[in-house]
Amino acid sequence: MQNYYAVKNKIHLSSPHMSGKEQKYIEEAFLSNWIAPVGPNIDAFENEVEAYIGDGKAVAVSSGTAAIHLALLLSGVKSGDRVFCSSLTFVASANPILYLGAEPVFIDSEPETWNMSPQALEKAFQEAEKEGKLPKAVIAVHLYGQCAKLAEISQLCQHYRVPLIEDAAESLGSTYQGKASGTIGEFGIFSFNGNKIITTSSGGMLICKDPSKAEEARFLATQAKDPAMHYQHSSIGFNYRMSNILAGIGRAQISVIEERVKARRRIFRKYYQELSDQSGLTFMAELPSTRSNRWLTALTIDEWVTKVSVKYLLKYLINENIEARHVWKPLHLQPLFRGALYYSHDKANSISEQLFHSGICLPSGSNMPEEDQMRIIDCIRSILH
Repeated sequence: MQNYYAVKNKIHLSSPHMSGKEQKYIEEAFLSNWIAPVGPNIDAFENEVEAYIGDGKAVAVSSGTAAIHLALLLSGVKSGDRVFCSSLTFVASANPILYLGAEPVFIDSEPETWNMSPQALEKAFQEAEKEGKLPKAVIAVHLYGQCAKLAEISQLCQHYRVPLIEDAAESLGSTYQGKASGTIGEFGIFSFNGNKIITTSSGGMLICKDPSKAEEARFLATQAKDPAMHYQHSSIGFNYRMSNILAGIGRAQISVIEERVKARRRIFRKYYQELSDQSGLTFMAELPSTRSNRWLTALTIDEWVTKVSVKYLLKYLINENIEARHVWKPLHLQPLFRGALYYSHDKANSISEQLFHSGICLPSGSNMPEEDQMRIIDCIRSILH
């Protein structure tokens, strides 16, 4: 009997997409012997990211998670402090809060962007002020490339004098009211993991509004070595700097970022054109005055209308050798964060929980052939009918 998966090629959710220029920078690093986490590619990659986003100072690090950890340290977060964080996100957004012995407080989503609800955030701030336990930082995630409602969130953070950290791990190339994601808060975070819109295999970038904070981040990320003739350390440091080789990959990747954004947006439009007329399907919206990079095309399925659950559709797609995923399971529902405070959008609605139960992410890689996308679309049409 012929193997089923040999018949149909695997369609990945979001596979790496090389530009063809990466080898040039990698070879330069080898020929010059700049292999360690220092070298000309790192400086150049930081400068090129700064030029692309148009604001802030960039610090190349080993992961987006490391960048969040550094942003929290630079915000003064320590053991016993509180940090407000989006609930509908990957666990890496909140794990660094635990690294520092701080307490995460989770904020629900709102229905328009699926991101942090300003309404829930305001309620959390009001109660924290009454208790005399204002947070030391707010981490607002830009989910699947769509920016959160930053005007409202920033206004609240400024009112309570709490720094805003933009977890823009998924949103490089997205804009909010003409500004690049990751440049509006005091700190911004980008991820270059293998499945992101551009990749360095692993790696991340911390964006600092204050240049002096960027220098402090570099100091902490290189083991906090004091300026001395010998090895001397007065602070706890971390081995968080990106390698010169990976930065070379990043240089090749950042040169094609706009091409990748256009490709992902084109993939979203195709899904929308082909499936938006199906009753019970609702695509993640794009907030006015924003541009989403559409890192992943996400939609919700109304089971009462379609008579098809997300779980059933996922199983069907898996059987067709197509990788699709649930939207993130909210962090306030994760065993790791059992008992954490959570503020819902309103008393009657936990938007993040609704999205978890009804949401699905479809394959969206910028290197996905159109025939593969049509295969996915035909599968979804087939099961809905």
